[in-house]
Amino acid sequence: MSSTQPPPFDGKAFVSTLTSSPGVYRYFDAAGELLYVGKAGNLKKRVGSYFLKPRMEPRIAAMVAQIARVDITVTRTEGEALLLESQLIKSLKPRYNILLRDDKSYPYIYLSGGEDYPRLAFHRGARNLPGRYFGPYPSTYAVRESLSLMQKLFKVRQCEDSYFRNRSRPCLQHQIGRCTAPCVRLISVEDYRSDVRHAEMFLEGRSNAVIDELAEAMERASKSLQFERAATLRDQVAALRQLQAQHHVHGASADMDVIACRIESGMACISVLFFRNGISLGTRDFFPRLPLDAEPSDVLTQFIAQYYLDRPVPRELILGEPIADQEILAELLAQQSGHAVELKSSVRGDRAQFLQMAERNAQASLTARLASRQTLGARFDDLQKILELAVSPRRIECFDISHTMGEATVASCVVFGPEGPEKSHYRRFNIAGITPGDDYAAMHQALTRRFRKVAEGEGVRPDILLIDGGSGQVAQALDVLKELGVAGIEVVGVAKGPGRRAGEETLVLADSGRELHPGSSSPALHLVAAVRDEAHRFAISGHRKRREKARERSVLEDVQGIGARRRSALLKAFGGLAGVESAGVEELMQVKGIDRGLAERIYASLHG
Repeated sequence: MSSTQPPPFDGKAFVSTLTSSPGVYRYFDAAGELLYVGKAGNLKKRVGSYFLKPRMEPRIAAMVAQIARVDITVTRTEGEALLLESQLIKSLKPRYNILLRDDKSYPYIYLSGGEDYPRLAFHRGARNLPGRYFGPYPSTYAVRESLSLMQKLFKVRQCEDSYFRNRSRPCLQHQIGRCTAPCVRLISVEDYRSDVRHAEMFLEGRSNAVIDELAEAMERASKSLQFERAATLRDQVAALRQLQAQHHVHGASADMDVIACRIESGMACISVLFFRNGISLGTRDFFPRLPLDAEPSDVLTQFIAQYYLDRPVPRELILGEPIADQEILAELLAQQSGHAVELKSSVRGDRAQFLQMAERNAQASLTARLASRQTLGARFDDLQKILELAVSPRRIECFDISHTMGEATVASCVVFGPEGPEKSHYRRFNIAGITPGDDYAAMHQALTRRFRKVAEGEGVRPDILLIDGGSGQVAQALDVLKELGVAGIEVVGVAKGPGRRAGEETLVLADSGRELHPGSSSPALHLVAAVRDEAHRFAISGHRKRREKARERSVLEDVQGIGARRRSALLKAFGGLAGVESAGVEELMQVKGIDRGLAERIYASLHG
């Protein structure tokens, strides 16, 4: 009985049915996999360009040959189509689209509200707490550096509320002159609010106004013969002026981002310089997934659409290339941000210098990334050679076990590909139901849970399975794969050398039982060691979290009258179990739901 193949997709006939309205089109292959998402001001004309042209670029021709279905979404305007296209690319990750791989939320400086002594803090995530948020900043380092400067200049507290509420004497920050000790009321509420207001003004970019106010206060203090206060204010003004000289960028008085793109050897780098209120907040590099034959202008267009449409946007975007849809993008960004946004590619003077700086950064970062990629590729090729594989591996998984004398056992699984670690595929397994300290049983359980999905036809199959250990651990891996009926995976044990020194590891080949000693100069062993060390790190961090959580919960769970809600309230109020242990009965009673009898039972339980 012969199976009939579905007829090939008739692109010309499909185009004849299309509307001329703006919208979004999606191309799928015969298996239903999404190939490409695009937007059009005129769907009939744009989609027709794929099927009616006699000659196309190799990348486009390869994609069109796979099209088996086209889905259309009509929108009211081209701007709506651009917005929908960006959202679909980010959520569905089509194979042939330029994809910005940046899912991290950006850090802010948070100033708490609704209290006499607010705090400044690092913040990442949802901005739903009462208070103000300053940012976003391009990196964690930029926030930490800014917070350190704020401590020196304005001495606003940065400690956690649980720590602040339970102080009985000033901490080290006060002793080194970085805090005015509001925790023990060494500063009045009014004076502290003045410091907070100056910190807010500075973060808003109004440093000149802060300097003017402090200078006036210094004059008043001097005239009132308050010479110590005048000297303190003088030093504060001098520090602010020095900071301005170090960080102020001439010509960058407006909020703006300067964006440059470089493409080489099938890889793109986008470098962004961030300027806010005349101060440089630093730079950040992005390496989007790039289809073949993409141009810098295409990459910049997709970057702006995917990056800025759900983030705060400055008033100016300085671009290294003119881009298509510039006016539509500017209009959409203005609607989202509530202020006018200009996209400029032809600039002079200071902005041209900033653009050259961004272009140099992009080129340097791309060169470094390509060199790293080539090094990693050489390591993969060498691993293929010493393991005598038919092709270079594309996916390596490594398992490791971590516990403390059998307590809180955790197994880790890390994944490496030709471009490095694939952290979105990392997994941890909390091990239970085994004899404490039985590493073989722990490895058997973790591997069974991982490869059961592969046996059921789900999940991705690795080319190489690394096991941190010798022949005993490798035997567990072979048993699991045999039980589940999973074949075609190269299993390799990584045993430490005689002196446990790096570079002396032995590779144990499961199929043949052979042992390889590549030596410290082997690129393949460098790769294996890096993967093994990452699995070890990931296992240890998971074990520590599980152990700390178990210890915090178990002690309080033994106290009669403490349920999940009260336990959570105690840990939150005192910043963890150590804070609860150091609290007295009267302090414990300050937590909602804790009366004297319960506080005494908690205290007695924690102090034997």
